[in-house]
Amino acid sequence: MTTANYTRLDEWIDAHFDEQVAFLQSVLSVPTDTPPGNNTPHALHTAELLKKYDMQAQAHTVPAEVVHAAGLESITNLIVKRQYGQGGRVLALNAHGDVVPPGDGWTYPPYAGEIHDGKIYGRAAAVSKCDFSTYVFAVRALESLGLPLKGSIELQFTYDEEFGGELGPGWLLNNKLTKPDLAIAAGFSYQIITAHNGCLQLEVTVNGKMGHAAVPSSGVDALQAAVKIMNALYALNDSYKSITSKVPGINHPYLNIGLINGGTNTNVIPGKVVLKLDRRMIPEEDPAEVEQSLRDTIEKTWQALPGITVQTRRILLARALKPLAGSDALVGALQQHAKTIFNEDVPACGTPLYADARLYCEAGVPVVLYGAGPRTVEESRAKQPDERLELEDLRRATKVIARTCLDLMR
Repeated sequence: MTTANYTRLDEWIDAHFDEQVAFLQSVLSVPTDTPPGNNTPHALHTAELLKKYDMQAQAHTVPAEVVHAAGLESITNLIVKRQYGQGGRVLALNAHGDVVPPGDGWTYPPYAGEIHDGKIYGRAAAVSKCDFSTYVFAVRALESLGLPLKGSIELQFTYDEEFGGELGPGWLLNNKLTKPDLAIAAGFSYQIITAHNGCLQLEVTVNGKMGHAAVPSSGVDALQAAVKIMNALYALNDSYKSITSKVPGINHPYLNIGLINGGTNTNVIPGKVVLKLDRRMIPEEDPAEVEQSLRDTIEKTWQALPGITVQTRRILLARALKPLAGSDALVGALQQHAKTIFNEDVPACGTPLYADARLYCEAGVPVVLYGAGPRTVEESRAKQPDERLELEDLRRATKVIARTCLDLMR
């Protein structure tokens, strides 16, 4: 590929960057808090924006009963197909539009897309509505060259990453609505992500018997039992530090109890307590073995407590992302162009986070995560107040994606 074509891509992106930023601000302006997960309005808004660029989005609405069963309100996933010449690859570019609620503590409005000191602020400014704009403008830059291309690119904007992705990319793949050869999914930072942790989430319901606090013998304290179960789980968590991953960027497994709910009043012995736990699994672990170990620990603990019963329910299983044969073409192109644009080596590594990109891998599609982002996830303040993105990082990531698409479509 000639350097002149890469330069033309860069120049087009520079010339249209104000337009790209305005597009991103509009994408940020429609809330997609998940929960509650009413995400169809954002998809329809995005589809209207894309029409301005002669991009027709296919809207794939997930049936309401399926969405409600997952604890969400509405999901409409989008696919924009850009067909080029015969032969070649089908490349999917995927970003998700659903986000965690903004919460309190924002300096700037979470849905205004305000720009201050070269940064754009807003929920999903860094993860991953920014990559709606990264991918759209990279494809527009590619097509502006007017070169003969092969294969096709599919822009895939989906809305179920926060709840696991089964109704986002999973829905598109399982229903044969897409069958890409390669995929690039939204990134978190400068790094090119080729592997990530898996995640298992369990709901543990501890049942005792309500009673009057003045007569302790009238009840069976579910909260005390829950504390014993939590202590057993935390002891297990301590043991995970001796298990290390061979994937750069990933350390060891860990467990977090993130939600506790129970009791009825201060003068009532708690009769029921519900725990929700999150177990991150390194790529080398077997999810079935991990789940059985947790269940065994929980059962062994409660079986020794008179009057206590426990039900354990899986609420999420996201398998780890592992590199597939064929991903080298993605990694090589991204690294080459990232080094040129960022003037530094950009590593290919793993991340302790998990994402719906794993669903492409499970479908046999080589996938990497790359898009606009800061040097580290922490710098982006993703899932925190004042989530933000350096506009210069958005510009540079768009150039890297555009150059990579040119390589893959020739």
